[in-house]
Amino acid sequence: MSQLLHFRILFICSLLIGTTTFYSCNKDTSISLGKINENFGVVTVDSMSVFTSTYQLLNMPSAATGVVLVGKSTQADIGTITSKSYMNLIFEALGNDIPENATFDSVNVVLKPSANRYYYGDTTKVQSIAIHRVTEEIKTEDLTTSVDNFNTPVYVTGPTIFNTKNFTYDSSPLGDITFSPNVKSLDSIAIKLDHAFGKDLYDKIITNDWNVSSNELLLQYLKGIVIVPDANNSALLGLSDTVNLNINYSYIGSDGFVKTGKKSLVSLQKAYQFNNIEYDRTGTPFASINNSNRELKSTATNGEVLIQSGSGLVAKVNIPSLNDFLIEPDIAINKIELIVETTGINYGFYPSPNALMILVANGNGIPFSYVTTPFSNTIQSATFTPGNGSGVNGKYIFNLIEYVKLVNTPSYKDASLLLATTSPALFNTANAAFIATENGKPKIKLNIVYTKFR
Repeated sequence: MSQLLHFRILFICSLLIGTTTFYSCNKDTSISLGKINENFGVVTVDSMSVFTSTYQLLNMPSAATGVVLVGKSTQADIGTITSKSYMNLIFEALGNDIPENATFDSVNVVLKPSANRYYYGDTTKVQSIAIHRVTEEIKTEDLTTSVDNFNTPVYVTGPTIFNTKNFTYDSSPLGDITFSPNVKSLDSIAIKLDHAFGKDLYDKIITNDWNVSSNELLLQYLKGIVIVPDANNSALLGLSDTVNLNINYSYIGSDGFVKTGKKSLVSLQKAYQFNNIEYDRTGTPFASINNSNRELKSTATNGEVLIQSGSGLVAKVNIPSLNDFLIEPDIAINKIELIVETTGINYGFYPSPNALMILVANGNGIPFSYVTTPFSNTIQSATFTPGNGSGVNGKYIFNLIEYVKLVNTPSYKDASLLLATTSPALFNTANAAFIATENGKPKIKLNIVYTKFR
């Protein structure tokens, strides 16, 4: 092989590798290979029509997500999102290990921030939360064994509790607190509960009452607690899913000094801790979307499309011409990217999601698969690339090379793509992002680089 021929081949390879973003308008751009071989060329397409809607997911699992999400946030263009958190409590250690000469002092619930100290909303204002006693058994539900299991979303893999579920609880709180979030420095939140409630539990323990002789019997007596935010709150807070209810007592030690101790009930059964998430979109462009009317086309909102964690709003994307394009003869895809631009930022009170994933939904809008990372079975995650104050939008960029291998298979017939926050943030946060618009259309672009054999 001559040096000139070798150089030309390396040059063409570098063009293929270096091609990342292309700007053409309804035309193919061919790159000729000179005299080496005129039987093929490299072509770029970035003008396929992309149709987008804001879409409501159903059956969002909310149990065992690792976060107690509590609070309320209101934004004029999104509406209100509110989360309260249910859990059951069992003894950290069974049995009566309280000293004989002890006396009951108090009972409280202790909450700690989540590991990442998550928040969403205005944390400069004081927040109020209350603890209520649950009066109905907290139960899981298993869609995968139901008659309708073919409508089970891919993210539901077994028994769980969904974010729309409520269980009855006493309207009068056991205790409440108003506090300043101070998210970065907050150590814990201790909420003092009703004295009579605590004394009753204490008396049952020291008398070895039947109701507290096992955790199963305890859950019949105390079915759980729910943490409820005040209607005037301005932020949602992520708290640790290990919640302690402490029965505090004091006694005289063998040295004659007063000592203190506690008997703890803890939220150890994670499958029964879940967040109930509610939304109110009244007065926003998305007011019509709910569990019955699940889709709102971007043409009805002047191009605006909303993605929101927690409430289950995703961007539904259809590219009808892609299927036909991929069955054209004599082509080979070199690169295919979906570029999603947003107007959001990744700091402040209302940050955009850190990353997005793509769910693949069937013709009924039920997610049945994910877009995977190239040459892998792992779910692909597109990290948020921030924009700037000079007109450059934030971006999420997906590689669709694995997806296009499946587009024309029978199981992907009538499939659509759903852009959603990655898991578990999809289920235990409230971050939201608007897709940027241009000329009344969402800024979502499909770039394809392919080799065309002549």
